[in-house]
Amino acid sequence: MARSNRSQAILQFGLFCGILLFVNILANSFHSSLDLTEEKRFTLTDPTRAMLRGLKDRIYVQILLDGEFPAGFKRLQTATREMLDDFRSESGYIDYQFEDPSEGTVEQINERRKALAADGIVPMSLRLADQGETSQKIIYPVAIIHYGSRKLIVQLLENQSASLSPELVINNSVSLLEYKFANGIKKILSSSRPIILYTQGHGELTELQTKDLDKSLRQYYDTDRILLDSVVQISPENCALVIVAKPRGTFSEKDKFKLDQYAMNGGKIIWLIDRLGVDLDSMGINGRFVPTDYPLAIEDMLFKYGVRIQPDLVLDMECTKIPLRVGNMGGAPQLELFDWYYHIAAQPKGKHPIVKNLDRVELDFCSSIDTIRTKTPINKTILISSSRYSRLNFSPVDLNFEVLKYGPDPSKFDKGPQTLAVLLEGIFPSNFENRVSEEMVTGLKKIGMEFRNQSVPTRMLVVSDGGVAANFIRDQAQKEWLPLGFNRFEKITYANKDFMLNSIEYIIDPKGVIGARTKEVKLRLLDTVRANAEVNFWRGINIGIPLLLLGLFGFIFMWLRKRRYAS
Repeated sequence: MARSNRSQAILQFGLFCGILLFVNILANSFHSSLDLTEEKRFTLTDPTRAMLRGLKDRIYVQILLDGEFPAGFKRLQTATREMLDDFRSESGYIDYQFEDPSEGTVEQINERRKALAADGIVPMSLRLADQGETSQKIIYPVAIIHYGSRKLIVQLLENQSASLSPELVINNSVSLLEYKFANGIKKILSSSRPIILYTQGHGELTELQTKDLDKSLRQYYDTDRILLDSVVQISPENCALVIVAKPRGTFSEKDKFKLDQYAMNGGKIIWLIDRLGVDLDSMGINGRFVPTDYPLAIEDMLFKYGVRIQPDLVLDMECTKIPLRVGNMGGAPQLELFDWYYHIAAQPKGKHPIVKNLDRVELDFCSSIDTIRTKTPINKTILISSSRYSRLNFSPVDLNFEVLKYGPDPSKFDKGPQTLAVLLEGIFPSNFENRVSEEMVTGLKKIGMEFRNQSVPTRMLVVSDGGVAANFIRDQAQKEWLPLGFNRFEKITYANKDFMLNSIEYIIDPKGVIGARTKEVKLRLLDTVRANAEVNFWRGINIGIPLLLLGLFGFIFMWLRKRRYAS
């Protein structure tokens, strides 16, 4: 009898172990969770899930963020792991591994860092404090996506900014993880590369001026220049996007017609337009300058499409700084930084995917934009505007540095937010509607073109600063340039490049994974004042209630036990 009971116990134990092993296998194969957060931070967006479920081959993600970090980076590390676990729950083809580039011998570490630098991966230095002593730690908040022989670098940490606290930088980084990984996987899987064309022949930005933007775009797109006079038409099938970047010369009617019909057939256009001709260098000689209108002759097109760039200059108290000479010392000029109200540090607002969680964008000598009612349905979304502390100078205006000698008078900056960048989406009317003769229509048909007086649904972006996409050229002869958005006076990098990349991606594919940029991870900070005032109450709750429950459980257990055995 005892032997039978023993065999039965062993059998039950083995059965229990088998069930436990089976449950663990199932749990490892299937990952599921219930998202109870208000902003659904742990729920992947539909485009991301659809892309992951369509994977047919292995994607390996190498994360260089292993090791011990302060709480903020630990949160980014944990959020990255959880995000990739969510990706794996949608597709078994996702594999990942965390690595510490600073692990190993000195020779191994130096060799690894040299290889990473060759791939353009730059570390950041983190200051650590421990028991009154500080030390420096080199970290790489970077992930590398591998697919076959291809690899793509993903920056996990958003740009550090003087306008954002470290907590907000980490929070923004966490909220953008899904977008960054999904976008990277989508781009590395793409077999075709959309073509982006810059117009030229009207004094637009040169290749050197857009060097940094092009360098980033060429990871995913093919870019080139197009002389409108040299082509009969631009086909949306061959060109995903046209960028008109800071033209200064006149557009002929033929050039305008080609752009118009490109848009009417579904082409997308980004207009980066300076209405008035002025820059900081033009004021440097005499310290004053009177800007004049650029003779672009495209005002009628933009008006027809629903916007009008006014002949004015926007001033904003939220601005960047420029150096001015305040004296001499030892024969050398003394320079000091002053707020320059014409260089606006615009903080994008709103929940649109292009500008969500975007840091400040620097816009120089920009004009206000009015939106116009159109005969066709066009949705107009303001992406960037000046702050409420703005004012306007209408052309002609005498620009000089005298304004910097006196403190700003807030009562004069009372014009409120001014629109500086607007997204247009919908069906556009042709600028040449009722202007094309029958002979011209017949001629177009002979070369395989059909005139359209109304577009298919498409998108445009209008920014009243042509230089928003231009990097500063440090040495023209040596072709040396600074990163796009880098302010050489303040030594701060603004989000100009992120704004341009987001805009380009959305305009080309608005229903893609860029929708994940709208996800929001709310930073719920502790109310320290209330916490200090109620500290004793909550200590009592945390200590007293568990003890009370434990005592109640013990009393009930003893009462039931006594009653059972007493009977």
